[in-house]
Amino acid sequence: MEFVYVVKRYDLFDLSFPHGFVSAAEAPDRVRAWVDRIREKGFFVERRHAERDSSMKQIIPYAVVRNARGEVFLLRRKKAGEEKRLHDKLSIGVGGHVNPGDETGDIVATSCAREIEEELEIGGPFTTSPLGVINDESNDVGSVHFGLVFAVDSGDARVAVRETHLLSGEFVTPEALFEERRTARERFESWSDLIIERWPLRK
Repeated sequence: MEFVYVVKRYDLFDLSFPHGFVSAAEAPDRVRAWVDRIREKGFFVERRHAERDSSMKQIIPYAVVRNARGEVFLLRRKKAGEEKRLHDKLSIGVGGHVNPGDETGDIVATSCAREIEEELEIGGPFTTSPLGVINDESNDVGSVHFGLVFAVDSGDARVAVRETHLLSGEFVTPEALFEERRTARERFESWSDLIIERWPLRK
């Protein structure tokens, strides 16, 4: 039985809620308020219940890795994964649910660090900083999730995916990323697409 961290929709949002990516640089007070509410109002429930109840938002740390040259780590999902809808999909973020073990210390920072460690090998020190939040009400999956988006600045360290049978990854320039999205937008996972649309991927 898996438990995930959620916040009641009415505790997270006021009368309106955002759609898409909201940058911390453009709206620092709004982003800070959402993060504070997540820390203060969140609780754990069984995942299978949370997936069916849109009155709750499952909190997802979502980390975008950049290097010293300003390139972005682009992930490609391989066909070995069980979910056929994700085969060959592209993503600029790694992330997942907040787990009960993340309660040691700051739950937001701890869960983000764990997700990075589980998904990637970063061969040197790195720093994380908030980029913003993401919310997509356009589909059933998005309606029950809320993303906390972080930038991971890896400097000159080598970065590689851990589960190479499921994913491949490489650094690409912002220009190459935008061109990939322009010519094959349907290949990008929805959160990645929304972030690229609003965030210029510069430091």
